[in-house]
Amino acid sequence: MSHPITVTITGAGGQIGYALLFRIASGAMFGDTPVRLQLLEIPQGVKAAEGTALELQDSAFPLLAGVEVYDDAARAFDGANVALLVGARPRTAGMERGDLLEANGGIFGPQGKAINDHAADDVRVLVVGNPANTNALIAAAHAPDVPADRFTAMTRLDHNRALAQLSIALDTPVGGIRDVAIWGNHSATQYPDLAHATAAGDPVTGLLENRFEGADGAREWLVETFIPRVANRGAEIIEVRGASSAASAASAAVDHMRDWTAGTQAGWTSAGVVSDGSYGVPEGLVCSFPVESFDGAWHIVQGVERDAFAAARIEASVAELAEEREAVRALGLI
Repeated sequence: MSHPITVTITGAGGQIGYALLFRIASGAMFGDTPVRLQLLEIPQGVKAAEGTALELQDSAFPLLAGVEVYDDAARAFDGANVALLVGARPRTAGMERGDLLEANGGIFGPQGKAINDHAADDVRVLVVGNPANTNALIAAAHAPDVPADRFTAMTRLDHNRALAQLSIALDTPVGGIRDVAIWGNHSATQYPDLAHATAAGDPVTGLLENRFEGADGAREWLVETFIPRVANRGAEIIEVRGASSAASAASAAVDHMRDWTAGTQAGWTSAGVVSDGSYGVPEGLVCSFPVESFDGAWHIVQGVERDAFAAARIEASVAELAEEREAVRALGLI
């Protein structure tokens, strides 16, 4: 059996952590490779994480090489090959955006430093906790010795939501849909792009026109139903379920890390990665692009054409990311 991968999960006692840990231990994220889990929680969350650790032991996963619980970041990130930053400060009633960014800066800055000082040289980081893109930016800024492209933000949940909505609209299996893309911020400004997507090899644009009786009907569905539903799906789930997305977020984290380490197999996917200036996105912003993974790294798909509508929507989402960067810079967080 190969050497275990050490995976650190923050906010491990929460709902997403609970849904995520058993998937990792079962082999869903890294296949037949054993894993050692290091769970980080704030002091008041340690008991919940310890209870989860007991359940992980009782599940007798053959691939689980060990599980430990910590409330100290230095110990939790020690030797980490993979860091899943799930725990974050949620926005509460009356909280301004600047307050939210500042509160999360107090979490992700120290975690970035702990990763810099204690994680393994090959560490890969996925930020799940929102605002994910800017939290990833903050963490990376505090880890100067770690290559910036090792820090990513999760927009795979948005990507999966887009696949699901398209599958429902076209009554086609989700597994046959290729090359959907999420651009921009993991927020309501994101742009889910279907312009280059195919379903069972057929262009989605034509299939939608057949489904909605012409180009005008397809455009109306895209603008009035699809885009807002994908962007606001999290709020819809909270309204219906009475709690935020947990299992679907955990599943998206598994998908993101599996593709990052094993490579994408069927077209491109979406991830928040550090911009290299592609498509006019300012360098250094953590922005969602259509991406492929090969040779153990994410690569932005080049040459994707965008019409005026798409370009305007993407520009607005990128502007929001730039505003968030300036806000955290003004707060001294980067």
